[in-house]
Amino acid sequence: MGYQVALSPVARQDLRDIVRYISLDSPERAITFGQFLVGNTKRLADFPELGRIVPELDHPTIREIVVRSYRVIYRVDHAESRVDVIRFWHGARGTPEIGIA
Repeated sequence: MGYQVALSPVARQDLRDIVRYISLDSPERAITFGQFLVGNTKRLADFPELGRIVPELDHPTIREIVVRSYRVIYRVDHAESRVDVIRFWHGARGTPEIGIA
């Protein structure tokens, strides 16, 4: 059985901001791209360690996959069989702002 994948409130806001920004040029493309980003996170249910450890943090449970220009940063909790998406962060924005609890 796969892991549960959930988006944090901050990740949900990131996604809304991304879709809103793209929709300024193309509302249809914005929705499609938002679905594309979320669809890529669903792969983590079966492959929670698919991504690499985030180099800036060097924390074993904080990983990332790159989807086009975006870093999808997530936390793996093996004990709970859970993946929490922390941020959708555009690579051009530099180091992601992540609070580790």
